[in-house]
Amino acid sequence: MSAPTTPLRLAGHLAPVADEIDAADLHVTGALPAELTGRYLRNGPNPLPGEPPVHWFAGHGMVHGVRLRGGRAEWYRNRWVRTGALAGRSMVGPDGTFDRTVGTSNTHVLAHAGRILALVESSFPCLMTPELETIGPFDFDGRLTTAMTAHPKCDPVTGELHFFGYGVLPPYLTYHRLSAGGELVQSAEIEVPGPTMAHDFAITAQHAVFLDLPMTFQMDLLGAGMPFGWDEHYGARIGVMRLDRPGAVRWFDVDPCYVFHVGNAHSDAHGRIVVDGARYTPADTRAMWASIGRARTGRAAAAAANGAARLHRWILDPATGAVTEQALNDRPVEFPTVDDDRVGRPSRYRYAVSDSGANAAVVKYDAEHGSAAERALGADVVAGEAMFVPTEAPGRAEDDGWLLTIITRRDGSASQLLVLDATDVGGPPVAAVTLPRGVPSGFHCSWISDTAMGL
Repeated sequence: MSAPTTPLRLAGHLAPVADEIDAADLHVTGALPAELTGRYLRNGPNPLPGEPPVHWFAGHGMVHGVRLRGGRAEWYRNRWVRTGALAGRSMVGPDGTFDRTVGTSNTHVLAHAGRILALVESSFPCLMTPELETIGPFDFDGRLTTAMTAHPKCDPVTGELHFFGYGVLPPYLTYHRLSAGGELVQSAEIEVPGPTMAHDFAITAQHAVFLDLPMTFQMDLLGAGMPFGWDEHYGARIGVMRLDRPGAVRWFDVDPCYVFHVGNAHSDAHGRIVVDGARYTPADTRAMWASIGRARTGRAAAAAANGAARLHRWILDPATGAVTEQALNDRPVEFPTVDDDRVGRPSRYRYAVSDSGANAAVVKYDAEHGSAAERALGADVVAGEAMFVPTEAPGRAEDDGWLLTIITRRDGSASQLLVLDATDVGGPPVAAVTLPRGVPSGFHCSWISDTAMGL
């Protein structure tokens, strides 16, 4: 008889916390830069105590926040996003229609136009206050009629927020654009063959870039918590849409794969669109998907070790229709990020996190030299998404700034907010803030400065 196992979502550094707490005047090792004045927020799934096991992706959103100001860590607090789902409401109505005001809001949290949005790709965004209290669902004054991706992209020049929504019923994919002031000013359907799990996308200065990949909605998986699975017959392609021609997409067939997260995209000097992302091969996709929600024992442990993404590049040539693919690095990574000031523009650096099981690390990839540096964390610690925060120095270099990430002991017993010098990722940490509890590994984070919120 095999030993009993604990579902992956309940184990170790993924184990949910049972309550909301506040703590003030956190202990800091090293010296927090005075320029870091704002809030580090991190979202992730956290089921209520006593809830039956569900897919890890389906837990209720919980935002963990650390307030930094004047070289001090003033507070930590965590709050469930008080959604309709948390209150026990169903997203699917008695007539089979979807209520987009109901969702878990468990994937990302970011600021735009003075609003803080908690996001999940199945629903409307949920507004929150800087103190992490929930205001409620928001549909941009009735103009948003689809779900909103958890991965919108803000153009650093125009301030516009580009995003999309996908669904299991037509329209399967819809592009949207917010003005810099936060008004929904444009929506356009993107025609795709069927309902795929389009988790992320990219922009350039002139384009939106869509991923139409073979993870499709499948009715027979409804009871599994996440009704999507690998589809051998769907195909894989990347679509390029000029922003001044919404809805008109040029599609490029690519080798079958899946991509949760894009690193960045840009147009090169030859008019080609260059897209970087964390790519799973078909075999890695199946292994990764099979391991989520299970205990890391036996076959599930082997699947998790093999089911990793690698940094990959696609070069799409609209003039010829040609696609060039190349692996950028063989290191297993996830959560690739970039300096927000270079979203959609050429960028030298990508930041990511890696976990081989024997060693976790924060990784800095140099696209100019094809090299990588890392801050190794050892076998007993895992790192969450690393957020780049630039210095305020005029004429700064691309990597002049810091990387902020929550690191958690693999057994879930303790966490820190780690601050690294982005110019020297492998060097000693600039500072580490001791958090008052173990923070479960989650999904995505943001740095929200006081200036961005008008505070």
